[in-house]
Amino acid sequence: MAKKLPNIVKEIRNNPPSPVNYAYQKNISYSQMSIYRGCQHRWKLQYKDKVRRFTSSIHTVFGTAMHEVIQHYLDVMYETSGAEADRIDIEELFREKYIGEYQKQYKSNKDSHFSNAEEMREFFEDGLGILSWFKKKKSSYFSKRGYSLVGCEIPIVIAPNKMLNNVLYMGYLDVVMYHEATETFKIIDIKTSTRGWRDQDKKNEDKQFQLLLYKQYFSEQYGIPLDKIEIEFFILKRKVLDWDDENLMSPHQAYRVQTFTPPSGKIKLGRAKKAINDFISECFNSSGNIKEKDYPKQASKWNSHSKNLQTVLCFCILQMMILENKSQTKQILNYKF
Repeated sequence: MAKKLPNIVKEIRNNPPSPVNYAYQKNISYSQMSIYRGCQHRWKLQYKDKVRRFTSSIHTVFGTAMHEVIQHYLDVMYETSGAEADRIDIEELFREKYIGEYQKQYKSNKDSHFSNAEEMREFFEDGLGILSWFKKKKSSYFSKRGYSLVGCEIPIVIAPNKMLNNVLYMGYLDVVMYHEATETFKIIDIKTSTRGWRDQDKKNEDKQFQLLLYKQYFSEQYGIPLDKIEIEFFILKRKVLDWDDENLMSPHQAYRVQTFTPPSGKIKLGRAKKAINDFISECFNSSGNIKEKDYPKQASKWNSHSKNLQTVLCFCILQMMILENKSQTKQILNYKF
C-alpha cells in the first residue's frame, strides 16, 4: 500500500503552474539557450526563421524510451508498491516505448529511416541490460524509507528576466523526490550515455546549467528554500566492462548507473542565471519578440563544441587503433567536420 503523502507534496501536485498564454507570452527552453550558446545563427534559423531540420537519432529514441520506462517504474513503486513495480513486464514495456518512439520520429523525418536493424538491436539489448541492473539495484538509488515521489515530469513555467516577464522559461523535471525527516527535495535529471560521464563531462557548464536552473526555478515556483533542494544527474550507461575484464580499474566501471551531484552554491547558480538572462536580453525585445539583428554563424563566446569534437575524434581514433580496424580509422580521418 502507498503511504500517506506529506502535505507539501500534495500542494505541489495540486498547484501546477499556469500554462503559457501564447497570445502575449513567449516560451523558451533550456535546449533553445543551449543551441544559441553553440551557434547563434543556427538558433536564429530554427526559432526565428522557422527553418526546422531533423535532429533525431537512435540516441534520442533510446533516451526518450528509457526515461519513460524508468519514470513509469518509479511511479508504480511509490504510488502502489515495489512488488507491483517488479511485476511490470519491463522488457515488453521498453520494447513498446522504444519502437513507438522510433516510429514517431520516423514520421517526423518524412517516413525516412535514420537507423538500421543492427543498430536498433544493439541499443535495445543495451536498454535491457540497464533495466535489469536498475531493478536489482533500485534500493541503492531510490529508497522508500522516509521518501515520497513528488512526481515525474514536474512542469516549471517562470519568467527568468523580470524586465521581460512575457518571456517564460518552460521545463520538465524528470523526477522529484521528497525526504520528510529533513524536509529536503531532490531533483533528479536522467541522462543516457554510452560509457558514463568523464571529468570533462562533469565540468561542462552546458550540462550543469540545466539542472542548476531547475533548482532555482523550482525554488521560486513553490517557495522552497534553495538549501532544501538537492540536485543529481542519474546517468544510465549503455556499455560497461565485465567484472573479469583485465581493463577493469574500478568496480564502478561495471555499474550501469552513475550518479553525479554538481556544485550548486550561490556562485554556480549565479552563473546559470546570468547565462539565461543574457540569452533573453540579447534575443528578445520588450514585447517578447525576437530581435531583428545579426546572429553570426560562427560559434558564440561560450561554445566549446569544437573542442568536444576534437576530443571525440581523438577518442574514436584511439579506440579504432586498439581494435586494429584500419579501414574505419581511415574513414574517420577523412571525414570533414
